[in-house]
Amino acid sequence: MSLTIEAPALQHPALEQAKAHLGALIGYDSVSSRSNRALIDYAAETLEKLGAEVTILPNEEGTKANLVARFGPADVPGVVLSGHTDVVPATEDSWVTPPFSADEREGRIYGRGACDMKGFGACVLAAAASFATADLKRPIYICFSYDEEVGCLGAPAIARWLADLDVPPELAIIGEPSEMKLITGQKGKIAMRAHVKGTSGHSSFAPEHVNAVEYASRMISTIAERADRYQVEGPFDKDFTVPHATMLTTMITGGVATNVTPSDCSFTFELRSISGMDAEGDMKALLDGIEADIATKMTSKAANSGVTWERIFAYPAMGDARGTDAFERHAHLMPEWGGKVSYGSEGGVFETIGKIPSVIVGPGSIKQAHKPNEFVDIDQLDLCLGFLDELTHELEKPHKG
Repeated sequence: MSLTIEAPALQHPALEQAKAHLGALIGYDSVSSRSNRALIDYAAETLEKLGAEVTILPNEEGTKANLVARFGPADVPGVVLSGHTDVVPATEDSWVTPPFSADEREGRIYGRGACDMKGFGACVLAAAASFATADLKRPIYICFSYDEEVGCLGAPAIARWLADLDVPPELAIIGEPSEMKLITGQKGKIAMRAHVKGTSGHSSFAPEHVNAVEYASRMISTIAERADRYQVEGPFDKDFTVPHATMLTTMITGGVATNVTPSDCSFTFELRSISGMDAEGDMKALLDGIEADIATKMTSKAANSGVTWERIFAYPAMGDARGTDAFERHAHLMPEWGGKVSYGSEGGVFETIGKIPSVIVGPGSIKQAHKPNEFVDIDQLDLCLGFLDELTHELEKPHKG
């Protein structure tokens, strides 16, 4: 009796290069509150050496920047490979290894941003050598943005820049961690802060005052009632795990002492919307209703009281690109369908501002994102490199409008 020993699966020839790039990218502490310029310089130098046409789009202060690089011709529509360079903080004590130093063990690479989403960026940089030598008939645009984690702040400038090209791209692939499955929808978000102003005094004279905390609680109840209506009234999209919009209050602060009527209270709340609904209209209706039903009662008692609204950030939902000509042209390349996701991405920005249909395909699992000891499976990087190979071969074929 003889034993059959299976040969190990062949790994992509660029995998070691991808791992090296990932180690370099993790090494840049690009938490959103800090500059990403060193990382962008690294990516720009890598791509320029390979012959890419690189454009840097800095923010107004020059402290952060987006990168757009093109391989291939500019006079036909191509494909965008998009990823963000910023990461969430890594301050937890439970990190086994330093979060900004890549650690490879047990088939994984650990470090902040390993899956969200420097793993995708590393694969793109590793694949760029193939982009450079391929006989591309259609272009590949590599787009790296800043400040996605705090509201997709950098991506709009990229989307506008692409939209202004003589021949804009026809499809964007966002490399958020999707376990290399095809994601065809993402919720949008509007994050708000309410500043509620009342009047203070000794709490024994409470009826004479405008209690900011109590009026804030009425506003929060209104928000909760609106959230309940979404669950009942929709609109619905069963492809999402939570198949409707959600709204909730997330933080609240107010008051100074147990015997003082609070004159100030603030709270934050959010609306996560699905494509096709009027998120801006819904938010305006909510705020107008609170002003009419609650804030007017405050001002009738004290003229200087009331509520002011602060928009923290907003980004649009990403619709389903399936059925568009651009998607159908590349549909045969796409991996297994993985549904739609409730987390945010820049796909909605590319779709809404850039008019570029977008999908999500990227290595790693969203379950590992934003956690201590974040990691990406090396097998996922291997799959991503294979996907990028197939895309490259496809773009070597002549464009058929």
